[in-house]
Amino acid sequence: MQRRDLIKLSPLALASTIGYVASAEPHYPGTHIPKEPSKPGTFNVLAYGATGDGKTVDTPAINKAIQVVYDAGGGTLVFPAGTYVCFSIHLLSNVDIYLSQGCTILAADSPLPGQTTGYNGGTYDAAEPNEPWIPYQDYGHNHWHNSLFVGENISNFSITGPGLIHGKGLSHGSRVTESRGDYKAFQAEQPGVGNKAIALKNCHNVLLRDFSILKGGHFALLATGVDNLTLDNLRIDTDRDGFDIDCCRNVRVSNCTVNSPWDDAICPKSSYALGYARSTDNVTIANCFVTGTYILGTVIDGTWKKWPDGPHARNGRIKCGTESNGGFRNITITNCVIEGCKGISLETSDGALLEDIAISNITMRDIVDAPLFLRLNRRNRNPKETLRPGTLRRVVMSNITSHDSYASTASIFSGIPDNLIEDVKLSNCYFGHKGLPTDALTGWGDTSKPMPDWKNLQVPEIEDAYPELLRFGPTPSNGFFIRHLKNLEMSHVEVAPSHADPRPAFHLEDVRRADFFAITAPPQPNFSLHNVTDLRILWSRAAKDTTLAKADNETI
Repeated sequence: MQRRDLIKLSPLALASTIGYVASAEPHYPGTHIPKEPSKPGTFNVLAYGATGDGKTVDTPAINKAIQVVYDAGGGTLVFPAGTYVCFSIHLLSNVDIYLSQGCTILAADSPLPGQTTGYNGGTYDAAEPNEPWIPYQDYGHNHWHNSLFVGENISNFSITGPGLIHGKGLSHGSRVTESRGDYKAFQAEQPGVGNKAIALKNCHNVLLRDFSILKGGHFALLATGVDNLTLDNLRIDTDRDGFDIDCCRNVRVSNCTVNSPWDDAICPKSSYALGYARSTDNVTIANCFVTGTYILGTVIDGTWKKWPDGPHARNGRIKCGTESNGGFRNITITNCVIEGCKGISLETSDGALLEDIAISNITMRDIVDAPLFLRLNRRNRNPKETLRPGTLRRVVMSNITSHDSYASTASIFSGIPDNLIEDVKLSNCYFGHKGLPTDALTGWGDTSKPMPDWKNLQVPEIEDAYPELLRFGPTPSNGFFIRHLKNLEMSHVEVAPSHADPRPAFHLEDVRRADFFAITAPPQPNFSLHNVTDLRILWSRAAKDTTLAKADNETI
């Protein structure tokens, strides 16, 4: 059947061939056993009472239609052009949702504080209890039901098509500013409030492709314990996180655009929300564009208007962590563009492993802190009986170009004194940053304060706190600050300030075995060495050839 014929199917014709079956309750764990699809077919949501008129709450009709498709053995439920006002939509196994061109799933208004229903006269499903695991991760990671699309313990389903999911009525937390055009303060913890566009828990064989999400709430997608997950050709223009990929395995994120000025764009995590530590494994993030520099809505409509200078965060990065109870293995980040936001972060703080990571073919521009952040510490936000030292090891990064990043804080690779990062390789990279301008102010990101004496800067350890690069403050180096690390190799790496910067390009502290080959930086002392053993610098413009068994408080 041709697609044009599919869309033309009339509600009456469909109704005559498919019987009506109502669903009285949401389908959460244990309420149904997925059926094997027998004769997959195509169904039109209008045949079951949905209107798409932008006024009527269509959720009851949509949930009934999903149940019909499920009971028929599976198939595709088509949403023709129109605006469907919805509260919680319950996804089921073997049911593919197709959002046609011109279709908008509009999140109905959540109740405001003191109200029992929203403007549209309804509520989202209540956030389910998740005790005793709630203390071990941020609020939003503990609940799935209070979302626009909800799927739990289901398999073999998809949401595809060129339509739009508009989370207008979703809460994005407490950060409400006029610069976003927000004038309603929906409280995420309040019963009846929805705070995620799509929430999936304990699912497998999931495809999300081709649609767009505008204002996705606290999470445009929260996927927890989801295996065999494909995210392809999605456009996300949102208030907070884009994709949170939590405790998931076998994940492919490709050809996606994420604009998330106030939070992270693509974020593998490994929380304790499932009640046990489950690692996030085998994740590929490829051919994606992440940014925090565009006004919400302008990425979706194609006008690409940048924020004027003003009060906005420009987060929008790719980050593993900070939720890190189960850990991360086999992560590939490749062929991505990162602009006007933070860079790439690998963070393990809750006793988890983070290992076998490959990052390649990355271009970064106008990074608002530093391009790279590798952090291993001991926040230990997990049950006491699961406490253990974490690991961050076997990380290979190559072919990275970064232009015009801020200069106050260098890229940081930092473990803690009794737990070192291990086996990091960096090759064929260019890191251009703003340097320190002649007025000695704007290079630190705050023109109201004088520049501190960089020679006396003491970078705090922050062993048991939230891992965030800017919490370390200015660094005494302009390219890399490397501390508590074993086995480092850098080759064909250039650090290029656009303004003269008196700080050395590299600060090494408690580093055991470090090899630098073909390193380029402006001619000045470029290596500040503190408790460094087994160091080699060869064939480099940044410093003369040097081999040292041990160096402490030396500059080369």
